[in-house]
Amino acid sequence: MATETNETREKSLNFLEEIIEESIARGETRVQTRFPPEPNGYLHIGHAKSICINFGLAKKYGGKCNLRFDDTNPVKEDVEYVDSIKRDIHWLGFDWAVERYASDYFDQLYEWAIVLIKKGLAYVDDQTQEQIRETRGTVSEPGKESPWRNRSVEENLDLFERMRAGEFPDGSKVLRAKIDMAHPNMLFRDPIMYRIIHAEHHRTGNKWCIYPMYDYAHGQSDSIERITHSICTLEFDVHRPLYDWFIQALDIYPSHQYEFARLNLTYTMMSKRNLLKLVNEGVVMGWDDPRMPTICALRRKGYTPASVRAFAEMVGVAKRDNVIDLGKLEYCVREDLNRVAERRMAVLNPLKVVITNYPEDKVEMFRCVNNPEDEGAGTREVPFSRELYIERDDFMENPPKKYFRLQPGGEVRLRYSYLIKCEEVVKDAEGNIVELRCTYDPQSGEGSSSDGRRVKGVIHWVSARHAVEAEVRLFDTLFRTEDPNDTSEGQTSWEDNLNPNSMVKIRAWLEPSLREQPVGKTVQFERVGYFCPDTDSTPEHLVFNRTVTLKDSWAKINK
Repeated sequence: MATETNETREKSLNFLEEIIEESIARGETRVQTRFPPEPNGYLHIGHAKSICINFGLAKKYGGKCNLRFDDTNPVKEDVEYVDSIKRDIHWLGFDWAVERYASDYFDQLYEWAIVLIKKGLAYVDDQTQEQIRETRGTVSEPGKESPWRNRSVEENLDLFERMRAGEFPDGSKVLRAKIDMAHPNMLFRDPIMYRIIHAEHHRTGNKWCIYPMYDYAHGQSDSIERITHSICTLEFDVHRPLYDWFIQALDIYPSHQYEFARLNLTYTMMSKRNLLKLVNEGVVMGWDDPRMPTICALRRKGYTPASVRAFAEMVGVAKRDNVIDLGKLEYCVREDLNRVAERRMAVLNPLKVVITNYPEDKVEMFRCVNNPEDEGAGTREVPFSRELYIERDDFMENPPKKYFRLQPGGEVRLRYSYLIKCEEVVKDAEGNIVELRCTYDPQSGEGSSSDGRRVKGVIHWVSARHAVEAEVRLFDTLFRTEDPNDTSEGQTSWEDNLNPNSMVKIRAWLEPSLREQPVGKTVQFERVGYFCPDTDSTPEHLVFNRTVTLKDSWAKINK
């Protein structure tokens, strides 16, 4: 049995794991992470990667991961999003050590702001947001100090207390850290710590009318929870020095921030603001529309938690941003569904077949394997009768060479049942094929034949008498271009790149067992793809979503 050497083990570690193992080697054995979403929208596949990293590292090293909601903007946040986030994390297979909110720490954050004022490190500014923006300077030019920057400690304490008491309107005053208006890092140019927002908070009600900014609240919240590894996406690397500055200025527990590359997928929009626009303008059916990149949309489409976790592991943890091919995500769901999804027969583009030598009133039940990859999945019975539906693509009147499906005078096997031979092609007045008349070999059931002959073509079918009608939604990418923001072909915005054929609805016929298929349980329509009952589905009107097609290859993924 091969053993893992230290060298191969080190090569298999990502940079976050290396950091943790180095700290463990120094005797720092405690690992405490957190996942800190803002409850102002639904989580997407990029958040799923972050969830897997934060919870996965804690699990691997015997630590804990907190769920902390960054609820510092009452105007945009809602309990609806809080509930959806918790549901998504549980669906992915994770649970948190404790549930916390930045609002839990509002009192402490306020007291620490007073500490910074008393140290001369914070002041109340009467400038508007626009004035502050105009005086911040540029990368090559220093900013201009506020005329209110040198207020006395006493005046700042008084004004800050009155801000909290609600004396001033929105936008009239802010609390800023007093650092350096000429600092090369623009975030150090007296960043805003608090702003006035007279709005009801989903947890604290109307207790507060001043709310901390992310850069002020985040590091201190980490410190309160004694987070050892505060893991963020790469765009926050420029925020890390400010994160450290607040902690050092307050002399509190030194949590430390680490950054990894965010997830970017081809044909996918990750901007929460733009996703909200798609929802509000009715371009999609909602946050859980299967064309959206949200976790709830993946769930509705039929993805499995295991496939999303496998994808997160496949793309890994990188230090530099890159774009991942959407095919990798689809590969992961195919791999998982191939193992766990039961098989069923369904015809999406039906062509009627009449078996002329089969008794009109006869019905047989054929036993079908539920999943050839899983012996424990068992079998089911599917009805067979004189009139069937097959896929229209499984017949060609003038086929090319090496065409092994049904053709005039040709013979194929119906999956799990008989050999049939096409004897006659029936057309309508316009010349369209409307029916095939075939004969069957009564001795050819269950893989045998009357004379031992074998055929290469095997096609699926459903009994016309017993088939269940359903609406099937075939999904494609929401955008026509790999980069939705690409306007090189004359488009004026990302909206011009929307795919008009991202959802096509068709009428299909399914084997009767699919009438009872529960929502959220994905199956393979044999030879067609993976499909899942939609939340719109009812016993009177079945609706199935295509999760992913069957055809793909690893070579295509790595093209």
